[in-house]
Amino acid sequence: MALHPNAGKPATTGELVNLPRLITQYFTDKPDPAERTQRVSFGTSGHRGSSLTASFNEDHILATTQAICLYRHKEGITGPVFMGMDTHALSEPAQATALEVLAGNEVPTMIAANNEYAPTPAVSHAILTYNAGRTSGLADGIIITPSHNPPQDGGFKYNMTNGGPAEGSVTAWIEAKANEILENGLKEVKRLPLQKALKAYTTKTYDYLDAYTADLDQVIDLEAIRNAGLEIGVDPLGGAGVRYWERIADRYNINLNIVDTQVDQTFRFMSLDWDGKVRMDPSSAYAMQRLLALKDRFAVAVACDTDYDRHGIVTRSQGLMQPNHYLAVAIDFLFRHRPGWSPDTGIGKTLVSSQMIDRVAKKLGRKLVEVPVGFKWFVDGLFDGSLGFGGEESAGASFLDRNGKVWSTDKDGIIAALLAGEITATTGKDPGEIYDEFTAAYGAPVYARIDAPATPDQKDKLKKLSADQITSSTLAGEPIEAILTEAPGNGAAIGGLKVATENGWFAARPSGTENIYKIYAESFKGEGHLKQLQEEAQSVVNGVIS
Repeated sequence: MALHPNAGKPATTGELVNLPRLITQYFTDKPDPAERTQRVSFGTSGHRGSSLTASFNEDHILATTQAICLYRHKEGITGPVFMGMDTHALSEPAQATALEVLAGNEVPTMIAANNEYAPTPAVSHAILTYNAGRTSGLADGIIITPSHNPPQDGGFKYNMTNGGPAEGSVTAWIEAKANEILENGLKEVKRLPLQKALKAYTTKTYDYLDAYTADLDQVIDLEAIRNAGLEIGVDPLGGAGVRYWERIADRYNINLNIVDTQVDQTFRFMSLDWDGKVRMDPSSAYAMQRLLALKDRFAVAVACDTDYDRHGIVTRSQGLMQPNHYLAVAIDFLFRHRPGWSPDTGIGKTLVSSQMIDRVAKKLGRKLVEVPVGFKWFVDGLFDGSLGFGGEESAGASFLDRNGKVWSTDKDGIIAALLAGEITATTGKDPGEIYDEFTAAYGAPVYARIDAPATPDQKDKLKKLSADQITSSTLAGEPIEAILTEAPGNGAAIGGLKVATENGWFAARPSGTENIYKIYAESFKGEGHLKQLQEEAQSVVNGVIS
């Protein structure tokens, strides 16, 4: 991946999104359902796109919301829809559009009180809280966010009655129905004008901010942070949880130094990511220059992406921690400091996460459940308590509360961030120092992801690979120990390929939105071995998809 010359530098005026044009095109442009890029398409995290490319506009949201209403009716889901949104410019108009359709279909809907934003974890927690003890009239949710994507993007995600991202069969049904509605000129859509929708008997408000923060000490030992007198630096990054930090600090009397509370839909305060784009990715050092500036001021400094489902952790010892490094530390700490968790509770990781997690799990004597990419694969385990922790290499994680009960079945950047404070307060070491101890004990892996070009047809071939198509017996000088097209933790298709040796592995999977495939690789033998893994991975994959 070529590094942009302005990566890590502040965004300039010419690099900022034109907000009036973005909103205008949301309401005025019409998608062409015959164009693949303009259809509703649910990836691992819902439908995403931009009004500037006719891939996310009012017609998409009308059709998708109507499809969700039809799905609810088909499945007998009669409880309220808890609806949240982040601070992307397209989120508010998308929420207005969705509310018009929900009200038109007489679906009970919970929007945030006081015109607040509602982060992903707060919506998931609200669904779980409402459904606790119920067997009928269950709630589900809609979260309007493209996660950490650039400011011109929008996103629309459906969460099920278990509080987590909808599984593949559900999103496939919603996607197909939404595209059918588009093709039929939106004739099936029922909607009310916005002012009537806001006053409809089905539209209610819910205080996500108060409900979420009131329960937070159930999952994080905030008393330990307070008693240690630990000061934590917080950069809200202008996201949906911007007002949550102050409420947490006041409610629990902990010292959170919040550096900036502005919300600006251009995100002009960001530094440019590796490719020169404004992207609110808390795991990218290029995007997190402002957070990195806090390194020497605080033992721990934290940030979350725009919908607060991902975390970024800066420590004095390491600076911005790589997501895999922090996941390993978090897992080790939680399973050693949660006596209320069952001894049978396992650890969930995606198959493109670091093997350091495998080594930590083995030391802990805990079951490791390796699943395909996508947080949806952790939902059932977190819901029933069989997984204590589920984490992704892209800095998304959630875990059980301190009594071993479900907290959130979607990624929760807030608890992951505050856990860094609990770790530091409890152990006297920051998470980076603890990871250094891991490398001394287990080895020091190097990890990277690169992209390679692929046509839509080649991406389809990669999704459907079988292990017997790989004829190589060695990889980067070592015998191949495993060739996987299904995840060992649950037998689900991984939509690509993973090849592993004793000291390294690679995984390849197609992008859902771009004409590329992604190669993840890790080596416990150094940078040279990693590069060899990447080169051979590309050769292996190209050999079977060309």
